Amino acid sequence: MTKKHLSISLVAALLVVSGVQVKVSAESAAAEDEIRAVVEASYIHGAFNEQNTKAMRAGFHPTFKIHGVSDGELSEYPIDQWIASIEERKAQAGYQPQTWTHRFPIIDITGDAAVVKVELFHDSRHVYTDYLSLLRFADGWKITDKVYHRHADS
Repeated sequence: MTKKHLSISLVAALLVVSGVQVKVSAESAAAEDEIRAVVEASYIHGAFNEQNTKAMRAGFHPTFKIHGVSDGELSEYPIDQWIASIEERKAQAGYQPQTWTHRFPIIDITGDAAVVKVELFHDSRHVYTDYLSLLRFADGWKITDKVYHRHADS
């Protein structure tokens, strides 16, 4: 093979690789947009700002649990219990929704699995750093688990 043929083969190989990277990037961008939409609708607005339990049920998997550490032990808070507590709070006299702001420093996707790091702020204070796990099902991305850290100064 001549240098010219080798150069052409190398350029062709690079173009093929570049094309694959562009396709993967487009798929990743679409998945990231879908994940961002689910987390904002079901978690940010559903669980926090609007406390819309129908939106929560749409975006959370039925087996979802919040996992945390309480007194050195693993604690679990299932979605049905979380939704029931929101519905009770909303039924109380004088209930006022709160306004939370957020940012997503990390959205990491591998195939049908993803993790989202969410930073939640209330009254300009950084209250929570949450890590949400998501899986892609036939009907879209669902939030399956959460671990979190509550910041001490909040």
